[in-house]
Amino acid sequence: MNREMPPTLRRRALLATPLLLPHLARAQGGAAGADWPNRPVRYINPYPAGGPTDTLSRLYCAKMSELTGQQFVVENRAGAGGNVGSDFVAKSQPDGYTIGLGGIASHAIAPTLYPSLPFDVERDFTLVAGIWQLPNLLAVHPSIPATTTAELIALLKANPGKYSFGSAGSGTTLHLAGEMFKQLAGVEMQHIPYRGSAPAQVDLMAGRVAMMFDNMPGTLALSRDGKVRPIAVTSLARSPVAPEIPAISETLPGFDVISWTCVSGPAGLPRRMVERLAAFTRRAVQSADLVQAYFNQGAMAWDIQSEELNLYAAAQRARLAPLIRASGAKVD
Repeated sequence: MNREMPPTLRRRALLATPLLLPHLARAQGGAAGADWPNRPVRYINPYPAGGPTDTLSRLYCAKMSELTGQQFVVENRAGAGGNVGSDFVAKSQPDGYTIGLGGIASHAIAPTLYPSLPFDVERDFTLVAGIWQLPNLLAVHPSIPATTTAELIALLKANPGKYSFGSAGSGTTLHLAGEMFKQLAGVEMQHIPYRGSAPAQVDLMAGRVAMMFDNMPGTLALSRDGKVRPIAVTSLARSPVAPEIPAISETLPGFDVISWTCVSGPAGLPRRMVERLAAFTRRAVQSADLVQAYFNQGAMAWDIQSEELNLYAAAQRARLAPLIRASGAKVD
């Protein structure tokens, strides 16, 4: 029997194929990732091992390993303020087995801070879900005659340019918190950038800088030992980690500069894979043990999903860009 398709039907099939391809692609994209993950997942931390982001990332990955039954392996790829690791994620295969840590540095600050980047934050990434938020803390040397935000502002206004503030580096959220403070309070103070928080903390305790904006965990421990004096947190509301410390916004309405992070992947991750990764991440950041572990590190688990997360990141870029430009922040 002749099984060859008749010429007329063959021509119709060929004409219909281009019309069917988009539908087939969508169907395949929807199905791809339905069984994710079925092998170990590589998680790129674009910052050095041993720091707060490394500790918090490893807590997240341990929880994800528990929930999924597959190992989430942290790989540190530091350099260029997080851009090296972020670029690695952006250029990875969109198969869901290389994901990474995104956040305010790479997705809100870097596009304005760096004159050129090897990636486009709006085009080259899939932002999946939030992981944690980390408030910053304004602390002063104990010799500074101010115990509140209002007293500190009065002191700075009475002595324009006399006092300096330290940060972990130019263009960091810690530097930008100081610049926002200057703008909203109408005060003058000199910024002293350091290569990381540790040397800045040393100079703060020695009184070589008057004050410092720093991630909460390290400076909060110093304040509880009496080595520095806490003034206020930089989040919009008080932190549940230290509710006794006021927020700067209580004196300067609208003040809000915090570190936030998210799960990031390369552009083109299949929809089902994004949904599964987001769902597992939501379970992780809602779990009592991870919430407590983050709390112990001074961080707050952050449950936000892809669509809202993208809007949040875009709003942060728009809000911080003028501040970065006005600050004159430079990178090496």
